[in-house]
Amino acid sequence: MLVNALNTANERWIKYMENEILISCKNVTINYDKKVAVEDVSFDICKGDYLCIVGENGSGKSTLMKGLLGLIKINSGEIDYRLIKKQEIGYLPQQTVVQRDFPASVYEVVLSGCLNQNGFRPFFSHKQKEKAYKNMELLGIKDLSKKSYRDLSGGQQQRVLLARALCATRSLLILDEPVTGLDPVVTAEMYTIIKHLNSHGITVIMVSHDIPSAVKYGTRILHMGRKVQFFGTVEEYKDTDIYLRMIGEEEQ
Repeated sequence: MLVNALNTANERWIKYMENEILISCKNVTINYDKKVAVEDVSFDICKGDYLCIVGENGSGKSTLMKGLLGLIKINSGEIDYRLIKKQEIGYLPQQTVVQRDFPASVYEVVLSGCLNQNGFRPFFSHKQKEKAYKNMELLGIKDLSKKSYRDLSGGQQQRVLLARALCATRSLLILDEPVTGLDPVVTAEMYTIIKHLNSHGITVIMVSHDIPSAVKYGTRILHMGRKVQFFGTVEEYKDTDIYLRMIGEEEQ
């Protein structure tokens, strides 16, 4: 364990020296509903990571994610955006029933991912429209561009939202339980797509309760329990008692 800890520390130092850290969280604490939801959390997100944030319900996963996105205020500590701005992060949230019934075309939903880049400009550029079509093609939904978003299947809607998130970023995606409510076949397809994006240069942060898939597809694990219970590589995580306990609970 000491050797693993030293290797991890050395890897972080090398990435720091190479200026590859996208976001650095230092001693972050966040209150939610007047209670401490995230306490004294520190970790780095490096270029090329596929970081899975896991933990039991109420462990602070989603609260931490919202803090990273700037959707809620942190109460203490620091989130240092080194190689990326908050506005340049692509975000795929959990869908609500209202969002699933959104009355817009697939193309309009995907293109709306470029909104944060417009500032006060009230229209989309030709380059942004090309980007929307490129991302629809990448996600295999270009032929659905004129269809109403509300008429799509759950899996198709998730592809649309992922294409939208890609319009907002060139480097970092944050995904909040992206396969919730999808059937096993579509779930496997989504995981394959996300892994493909990561292997082609997109850094991924995924909040998930699906630990077996997290260790299958991810490269790093952050296990939350209000505080950090584990942060490191997948290989290191699989050697921990907490992983064995969680897997045992899922098998029961």
